[in-house]
Amino acid sequence: MRLSNLKPVEGSSRDRKRLGRGPGSGTGSQSGRGHKGQKARSGYKNKYWNEGGQMPLARRLPKRGFTNIFKTEYQIINVGNLAKLDGTEFDKETLLKSRLLRNKTLPFKVLGNGEINRPITIKANCFSESAKAKIEKAGGKVEVMP
Repeated sequence: MRLSNLKPVEGSSRDRKRLGRGPGSGTGSQSGRGHKGQKARSGYKNKYWNEGGQMPLARRLPKRGFTNIFKTEYQIINVGNLAKLDGTEFDKETLLKSRLLRNKTLPFKVLGNGEINRPITIKANCFSESAKAKIEKAGGKVEVMP
């Protein structure tokens, strides 16, 4: 079997509808566009949000809440993930190399999910209380970066 031998299953595909090929074809004359009007002309495009005269969906639904444009978005690392890595000192560069962090520009926060039983030193923008407690309990150090 080769790609050149492949054919669709019998009855699974149809030929396209050929419009405007004379009255005998059944789709001649106005070519399925009905009589005059905007929709019969070339270049007509219907906007997907257009609902005729009906009140548009965006205006029918109530507005709710807001988006805080000043919100700080953090990348998240868990203590359990740090325990799996080799080494004792971690900062943004080492975590980017180990692919735990993906974005160079976003700040990151260490959360306390998982266990750690060896001392490590980590520099991060933010720590949860449980993460700080677990790292210090294991004999490690926590440094907050600006």
